[in-house]
Amino acid sequence: MTIITAVEVASLSASGDTILIDARGGKDAHERYLKGHLLGARFVDLDADLSNVGSDASEGGRHPLPNIQDFTRLLSKLGIDPSVKVMVYDDKNGAMAAARFWWMLKALGHPSVMLVSGGLAALIQAGLPITTDEPEPLTDFLEYEATGWNLPLVTMEEVAAAAESTDQLVIDVREAYRYNGESEPIDLVAGHIPGAVNVPFSENLDENGLYLPSDVLKQKYQEVLGDKDPNKVIVHCGSGVTACHTLAALEDAGMVGARLYVGSWSEWSRNDNPMITKE
Repeated sequence: MTIITAVEVASLSASGDTILIDARGGKDAHERYLKGHLLGARFVDLDADLSNVGSDASEGGRHPLPNIQDFTRLLSKLGIDPSVKVMVYDDKNGAMAAARFWWMLKALGHPSVMLVSGGLAALIQAGLPITTDEPEPLTDFLEYEATGWNLPLVTMEEVAAAAESTDQLVIDVREAYRYNGESEPIDLVAGHIPGAVNVPFSENLDENGLYLPSDVLKQKYQEVLGDKDPNKVIVHCGSGVTACHTLAALEDAGMVGARLYVGSWSEWSRNDNPMITKE
């Protein structure tokens, strides 16, 4: 199970052996968490916990992956070990920090991690208990052991080769206006990688901000991929975060094996790479 509903969160929470994670991004991430989160949910910060943010985005992009020992230390403090089922949500319909956390746990080989469709809004709508109280830090926990990322990652050089290849596909999940070069609210240049196709991550959602059913996602991405195997697909965004939302959609559709370009446009556009920009 990759994507779960708010109703399923309630039933799984009652079954025990589960951990709820509230993952958010932005400078006010923790402040927003304290204003209201699911009862029992522990907080994770995109910048501080799920990234190794540096001063030079030309090397790894704006949200490069953290040191794996730092990440496993975080998991231990959250009470997560390989026997625990993890449910993660955010306040952006699962498209931001929650999807990144989901992918990172999958990349460690964690047996059970689920992304909540619709995020916090769906949980509130379902009537699940919301609180402003933060859980007490754990003092007794198991050490999470992992030696590396098990899911496939790609480098900037591999993306360049794939973009020129006829048997590989590069998907850019950013908004169309950023891809088309109309404007760029975050990075230095608007545009896209030559050869990349634009499938905005927002197209994974319905009008209520919930993931589309798996059969609908499968039909949608079969049309995008054509006869290409998922392991020939590279997914990127601005900084390796919302791309994970589409990776979850692909997995939920049964199309497993697509690779994440963590550096994404924030790395690509800060290097001497070809770019398609608005004329």
